[in-house]
Amino acid sequence: MIIGGLEKLTLIDFPGELAAIVFTQGCNFRCQFCYNPMLVWPEKEGKLKYQRDHSRIKEDDLFAFLKSRKGKLSGVVITGGEPTLHKDLPDFIKKIKDAGFKIKLDSNGTNPEMLEKVLEEKLIDYLAMDIKAPLDKYEEVIGVKVRPVKSGEAGAKLFNGVNLENIQKSIKIIKESGVSYEFRTTLVPSLHKKEDIEEMGKLIAGADKWYLQFFKSDTDLVNKNFQNKARFSEKEMKEMLEIAKKYAKKCDVRG
Repeated sequence: MIIGGLEKLTLIDFPGELAAIVFTQGCNFRCQFCYNPMLVWPEKEGKLKYQRDHSRIKEDDLFAFLKSRKGKLSGVVITGGEPTLHKDLPDFIKKIKDAGFKIKLDSNGTNPEMLEKVLEEKLIDYLAMDIKAPLDKYEEVIGVKVRPVKSGEAGAKLFNGVNLENIQKSIKIIKESGVSYEFRTTLVPSLHKKEDIEEMGKLIAGADKWYLQFFKSDTDLVNKNFQNKARFSEKEMKEMLEIAKKYAKKCDVRG
C-alpha cells in the first residue's frame, strides 16, 4: 500500500471509535476544492503543483505504530486519495483487522467492484462515500472527464475517465450492505446551487445519513483559484440542509 500520511488520533472521523487515519496516495479525481493535493497527483506531476511535504510512510512503520496503540485506539480510517484504486487494499485491511482494529473506509464510489469485495469479505465496519454533485455536474466538480449514465457501449472500452454508472452502483451497494454508512457532500458556492441538493438527494433517497460539509479554503487546494474563497453562510447551509432532510434519515452540517 502506498501510504501518503498518518493522523495519529481522531475523535470525530470514525463514529463511536478512537481512531487513527491512514491516507493512501493517488486519486482518479481532481476535485477543485480538495485540500489534500499531495495525495492526489503522482509524485512527478505533483511536485509541479504544490509545495507541501510529499513524504511517504512505510507499512512496517505504520504497523509498529498501531501495535504501540493497541488498547488505546479502537479503529483505523482508511482515506485518500482514493483507497479503492489500490489492488492490495483487501490484504492491507486484513492486516489491520488482524491487529485488532475496526475499519472505516472512505471512497469516491468509482470502484464498486472493490467495495463489493471488501464487503463480501466482511472487512469493513463503517463506510463513507462522497457525493460530489448532481450527475450532470460531476465533470465540472471533479475536474476529469466523465462517461454519462446510459451513454451506450460504443467506445466505452476506449474511455479512460470516470463512469458515472459506477457512482450509482456504489450508492446501491453501500445502502444495501448492512454496514453502518454515511454519504457526505462538500458544498462550494461557485460549483453548487441550492437546487443541486434536490438532485443529489434523489441519488441517495432513503439513505441512513447524509452530511453537508462547509468548503475549506484556507490551505493548499488542487485548484489554487479556489484558495481563500468565501464559503456558504451558515444560513445558506441550513436552508440546503432542510432540503437534504427529505432524502435521508439523518442529516446535519459539518465544519
